[in-house]
Amino acid sequence: MRFMLLVKATKDYETGKLPNEKMLAEMAKYTEELVKADALLACERLKPSSQGFRVRYADAKFLVTDGPFAETKELIAGFCMINAKSLEDAVAWARRMPMREGEVEVRPLFELEDFPVDPSEKPDGWREQEEQMRAAPPPARRPGTIRYMGLLKADPDTESGKLPDCEVLAAMGAFLEEGTKAGTFLSGEGLKPTSKSARVRFSERDRLVIDGPFAETKEVVAGYAILQYASKAEALEWTKRFVQVDAPGRHGGECECEMRPIFEYAEFGASDAVKQMGELAAKAGRA
Repeated sequence: MRFMLLVKATKDYETGKLPNEKMLAEMAKYTEELVKADALLACERLKPSSQGFRVRYADAKFLVTDGPFAETKELIAGFCMINAKSLEDAVAWARRMPMREGEVEVRPLFELEDFPVDPSEKPDGWREQEEQMRAAPPPARRPGTIRYMGLLKADPDTESGKLPDCEVLAAMGAFLEEGTKAGTFLSGEGLKPTSKSARVRFSERDRLVIDGPFAETKEVVAGYAILQYASKAEALEWTKRFVQVDAPGRHGGECECEMRPIFEYAEFGASDAVKQMGELAAKAGRA
């Protein structure tokens, strides 16, 4: 099973403070353990919300809001995608993160088999397209682009486990196919409701595990995408198109997406720990 370990932001993170050498070395060791266990699929750190923006689509209107955003404890600072046998095993990996404070949310990802086959599905419909997209290698990095993580916000429908219908899935599949051909869409998945999730809260050496569901639906993440754009303007253009395509299948016809730039390892400096983490991430298939 695949799980996302979503690392929540702290006040230091939101100020742009980077990890010190000791923390980087501990993270490199943890990442190496994941790689040796054949558990690591991807691992990234996001830039503070001051460098991001949100796009909301409702009543045929767009609302664009630039960061920073106030709800620090619910913001995402980074993530690891891992393979684990169960939620309990994924939580065990989360507990081992070398963190002194903060919180990690452990969320299972949707797999194709989680979507029941609809009798109206066509043989060459969205399911086959999705299978092909998952099997294909991601588009190459385009020189001069910025990688973003798009965070799709949850709503009562996603939290109840309601799945989109075939028409909505087909429309989104066509949009993602266009993004893949344009070289902007690198990867993306839907996350299962928080009722099937857990959180690990850190306080020095203490680890508190909290089972879902979680109440703050407005800040819960329902899905994500890794994207690359030449500029913030290009990112905004594509994000507006995304929320417009996604909205018809969402609760109340409304959709909100948060876009955050991703740190590149070169931005952390040239220490041995940073070099090691970059090499380990590459082994896990990082673009």
